[in-house]
Amino acid sequence: MKIKKISLVCFFLFGMLGFAQNKTIQKADKNYDRFLYVDAINTYEKVAKKGYKSIQLFCKLGDSYYFQSRYAEANQWYEQLFLLQKKVAAEYYFRYAQTLKSIGNYDKAAVIMQAFDAQKNTDLRAKLAQKQVDYLAQIKKNSGRYRIKNAGINSKYSDYGAAFYKNMLVFTSARDTGGLFVRKHNWNNQSFTNLYGTEIQDTTLLRTPENFSKKTNSKYHESTPVFTSDGNTMYFTRNNYVNGKKGKDQKNTILLKIFKATKVDEKWENIVELPFNGNQYNCAHPALSLDEKTLYFSSNMPGSFGMSDLYKVALLHDGGYGKPINLGPQINTEARESFPFISKANELYFASDGHPGLGGLDVFVTQLGADGKPNVIQNIGAPVNSTFDDFAMIFDVSSKIGYFSSNRTNDTMGDDDIFQCVELYSLPRDCQQSLFGTVVDAVTQKPLASVQLVLMDPNLAPIKETITDAAGKFEFGPVDCDTFYSLRANLKDYDVNEIRIASALEAGKTEIKVDLSPKILALKIGDDLRKALGIDIIHFDLDKDFIRPDAAVELAKILEVMQQNPTLEIDVRSHTDSRQTHRYNIELSNRRAKSTIQWLVTNGIDARRLSGKGYGETQLVNPCADGVSCTEEAHQANRRSEFIITKL
Repeated sequence: MKIKKISLVCFFLFGMLGFAQNKTIQKADKNYDRFLYVDAINTYEKVAKKGYKSIQLFCKLGDSYYFQSRYAEANQWYEQLFLLQKKVAAEYYFRYAQTLKSIGNYDKAAVIMQAFDAQKNTDLRAKLAQKQVDYLAQIKKNSGRYRIKNAGINSKYSDYGAAFYKNMLVFTSARDTGGLFVRKHNWNNQSFTNLYGTEIQDTTLLRTPENFSKKTNSKYHESTPVFTSDGNTMYFTRNNYVNGKKGKDQKNTILLKIFKATKVDEKWENIVELPFNGNQYNCAHPALSLDEKTLYFSSNMPGSFGMSDLYKVALLHDGGYGKPINLGPQINTEARESFPFISKANELYFASDGHPGLGGLDVFVTQLGADGKPNVIQNIGAPVNSTFDDFAMIFDVSSKIGYFSSNRTNDTMGDDDIFQCVELYSLPRDCQQSLFGTVVDAVTQKPLASVQLVLMDPNLAPIKETITDAAGKFEFGPVDCDTFYSLRANLKDYDVNEIRIASALEAGKTEIKVDLSPKILALKIGDDLRKALGIDIIHFDLDKDFIRPDAAVELAKILEVMQQNPTLEIDVRSHTDSRQTHRYNIELSNRRAKSTIQWLVTNGIDARRLSGKGYGETQLVNPCADGVSCTEEAHQANRRSEFIITKL
């Protein structure tokens, strides 16, 4: 797979090699920076075989294989890199882990990913790896759903990136179809890719491929088309080559752009590049939404999370285009997300090596909501996915037949090949919970209307908003099962409250209650100041009456209110659990009340404003009476103090 790579390379200072070796490596570096990786590999390996070792040498040698998706060979050099036991960029931990997966060493890959997380714990890939520790079990659960075979249209060169078009399959190929002069790409010494088509017979049989369109094929790369349902418009990927002129970025590289062509008299004409393309970044691999009002694509344009992200852009009624929108961190990572495809079931298929997978690029799928937002992202499992690069999945929902591309070494004719897959049974539908609840005043427990609520995903990105009705009720509708969310509630004259929600493991309903504390409290005689302020219970250790550090924090809040309100007087009421005798507990609770009062007096409150008494076990808040077996937490709930207002 050649045109799929959008390479970002990192560079290190040279080691102290001899002058001859420096000149040799300088030649290789020139090839490397220009993406001439075949020449670079040859030069780097010659130097390495002579016994020279350096971080820079092993990084670039490993990368030269990595960016050609030759992961097993890249692994050998990353292994040498880490044997040097010197500090390397965090990205190399990720690449090393990916190559370990490619040779089936998942245990060591997990260890390396933990080290990657330690160095770069804000990285989305690290977060996904930590969240999905059991990803292999989930992939195994999703595996075995397809029967696959070589599509029978492949050459000994790179063939990939198919699309449905009427009764045809149109795909990308680097095959040499003859001619006096054949242009070859220095990256891999293969011909530049063009579009080819093959007729689909009896849903599974494909005829001999032919050149799809001389109008669209140029002397550089064309690939990954998508067609409107009427068959009259095509979007496709091409090198930055317009009207016979090639455009290059600041590094003198011809990047990728998305083009549009329309059919006139059975020929593809009016080839134009789309306006959101750029000369300093790639745009590639277009896909259309079900209503054909949105174009999805892959790009590393400014604002991307990683090497390539998925974007969408509105196709306007006047023929124009909206502003490209990044699909966000739920889909995109710092690695590669590419090759989007939207099925007739409104499922987004895409390839990624940032989400946990079997190695290299894996195919993932997510159900898109009515608002176009993704739901649970699932690895579709083996045999479509493997330890190699697996990508460019397209799927026909009605026939249950799809096609994907892979550079796996078994059952292939050459480099990337196109495989046919037949779905035997579907993935389980995304598990969803219905999330709803009520917002109440924390003091009065009365429902609150017009509360603004924002539901946020695990990365604290807003995903849904609503407001409460007159009864304080709200509903967010379906959310994913077994997922952590954050909910923020905001209402004038109340403190903002943000709570964390864990949705249930199985489909069903999740009901929650949200308390909002008023900024200005309306207190009256007889109120418990602790409850009015939303202060945690003042706990005591078993058989003890001293003020614990955590209790001191809560008492400081009582202290602050009393200092602000000099006429306020309170009665401290101390309680114990049921263990020990009644007489002992009365004495203990009296000591605790005195201890609490003394803490407030010591910190500046006039003793005349304070009264107190111990109630022992006479006012338990739960059934944990004598002879009842209870947990320590239940007993501790009874060991508490109340602060009853006696005068304002």
